[in-house]
Amino acid sequence: MKKKTDQKALTTKLLAWYDENQRILPWRIQPTPYAVWVSEIMLQQTRIEAVIPYYERFMNELPTLVDLAQCEDDRLMKLWEGLGYYHRVRNMKRCAIECMETYHGNLPADVTALRKLPGIGEYTAGAIGSIAYDLAVCAIDGNVLRVFSRILCSDADISLTATKKQFHSIIREYLPRRSGAFNQALMELGERICIPNGVPHCAECPIHAECLAYQNGCQLLLPVNNKKKTRTLEEHTVLILICDQRVHLIKRPKSGLLADLYQFDFLDGFCDEAKLREYAQTYGEVQSLVPLPDTHHIFTHKEWHMHGWLAVCKMKQQRGLWANRTELAHTYAIASAFAKYKEICFAYLAGGCGNESTTL
Repeated sequence: MKKKTDQKALTTKLLAWYDENQRILPWRIQPTPYAVWVSEIMLQQTRIEAVIPYYERFMNELPTLVDLAQCEDDRLMKLWEGLGYYHRVRNMKRCAIECMETYHGNLPADVTALRKLPGIGEYTAGAIGSIAYDLAVCAIDGNVLRVFSRILCSDADISLTATKKQFHSIIREYLPRRSGAFNQALMELGERICIPNGVPHCAECPIHAECLAYQNGCQLLLPVNNKKKTRTLEEHTVLILICDQRVHLIKRPKSGLLADLYQFDFLDGFCDEAKLREYAQTYGEVQSLVPLPDTHHIFTHKEWHMHGWLAVCKMKQQRGLWANRTELAHTYAIASAFAKYKEICFAYLAGGCGNESTTL
């Protein structure tokens, strides 16, 4: 791996740019270990603009690690609803409980100890350690790998563990006394200037003079990432089943995809009207059955294609969980895969069940 650039000039220029141009973000106002941790977990696979309202709501309701450790699971899932990757928040609660038991209700000021906690990997431990505790450690995410691939004009495959370890050793040599600011500056540069898709904004980059890829005109060729993403395609039918101004909800299993979240009735394959009518009649007399728009949802390793239907029934006997409009909005966390159907259901309940003229 090539490494011929002025480290001191790069660090000085990058920190000066960050001091003048950093965005004012709620977790930067008071970067406590808890605030940094919550924000970093939320920011995994999620844009900053999307995270801010979730972060503010979460911190308003669960302002301390103790509050998180004691939060009921359904409420915790509801607070996270829409962010996706729900295993993250389940690990956060496990981590909070462990910190209560082992570290007197605090996140430890030790990177090795942090990495042993549920859901905290090397990057998150580095972010907490450098930003909240001022430890001289790196925090290397995808943005930082991309930035340094271009700075060093490296054609090493960043999807490989060996490459990541090599970058970690190199970037550690650049760490200034203000390690937290340096790590955040690299992340911000990658998000705003040295972008992943499209042409990087090299003319606006404070360190383009130190960037070997810029000097050699190969920015668009880097980084090299040969990780292949393969997804399986699944077909399902979603049935919004409504009786007496309530919608039927099913809680998913405690493990696996979308664990512990709620969903509408969910059938494998694309079901025809006759099969759905027969299914709905087990709950009550079917008064109406109408098709809804198709939708799809992409997970890391699979993709769901979904047909939707809405059935209004006159209930025979109440069995299972039935939620009213208020509970749908504030109590039960519906997996984001069903966001479009939740919106339709919410609008229908607002218009009044039993009103077949309600626009879907």
